[in-house]
Amino acid sequence: MVKVGIVGGTGYTGVELLRLLAQHPLAEVAVITSRSENGLKVEDLYPNLRGHYGDLAFSVPDTALLGSCDVVFFATPHGVAHGLAGELLAAGTRVIDLSADFRLKDADEWARWYGQPHGAPQLLPEAVYGLPEVNREQIRAARLVAAPGCYPTATQLGFLPLLENGLVDDSRLIADCKSGVSGAGRSAKIGSLLTETSESMMAYSVKGHRHLPEIIQGLGYAAGHAVGLTFVPHLTPMIRGIHATLYATLLDASVDLQALYEARYASEPFVDVMPAGSHPQTRSVRGANVCRIAVHRPQGSDQVVVLSVIDNLVKGASGQALQSMNIMFGLDERTGLNNVALMP
Repeated sequence: MVKVGIVGGTGYTGVELLRLLAQHPLAEVAVITSRSENGLKVEDLYPNLRGHYGDLAFSVPDTALLGSCDVVFFATPHGVAHGLAGELLAAGTRVIDLSADFRLKDADEWARWYGQPHGAPQLLPEAVYGLPEVNREQIRAARLVAAPGCYPTATQLGFLPLLENGLVDDSRLIADCKSGVSGAGRSAKIGSLLTETSESMMAYSVKGHRHLPEIIQGLGYAAGHAVGLTFVPHLTPMIRGIHATLYATLLDASVDLQALYEARYASEPFVDVMPAGSHPQTRSVRGANVCRIAVHRPQGSDQVVVLSVIDNLVKGASGQALQSMNIMFGLDERTGLNNVALMP
């Protein structure tokens, strides 16, 4: 049984971890922290979890208590894991961070995008980027895993087969991405109110979004060199979901794209390459740890259009982190993650 700790259990990624771990037969949540909800029982804050966590209550973070766990998830704002991850690793506890604290390999680049100095640059060389479809073997041996962001997950999985095989002009890639409002987090913000988001859609951060350097870093590893990417995120009036529409220009128009994608992801349990001509919907992945992909060549041109959808809170966050935990502890990576998406 894997003994689990969660730092920051009151946000959307925290409660999603709790939901998924409640179904995991080989993991037990022993510690969950929240300074603001200290002493409150988990099931009193989240009624959907009644009957699953008994008397488990939120507590103030305690390094000794967390260090008694086999693995600790950080479901916290950026910068929090910097201060605690090193102590936990020294105690022999493995760490999976759902924030962006260890995703970028360049500490100065991180500081530019997140507006503060990196608090643990000494840990960056050993941090493994937790995208199983790329780094499965590294995750298996890792002490510290940086769970990818939601936009980066959908975008990288969509582009990977093209870049790994050098099939497109990777100097002018385009990612046109839409996100549900839960991606903004659980804290109160005017821009996340129902009356602000309902019946409306808007682009934001066109000048530069924090996920841009993460996506470029991952795509660069796949291509073997630096790539050029235009990334435009949009806020859409739905709770969950990422829809990434990805564009690239083919260098070899003779390639069978459908066969390429099917072969690349044939052994991946959480990537579903849909039949030719498909248009995946975000509702088809709601609550599930799966990325559904469809690849198109409109009018038989040299333009490739890839459609990639995920649930931003599951494959884009907590589900993918749990998938990494399974790999780290030698479990079937599908354990606790085989639930079917919710429809309608």
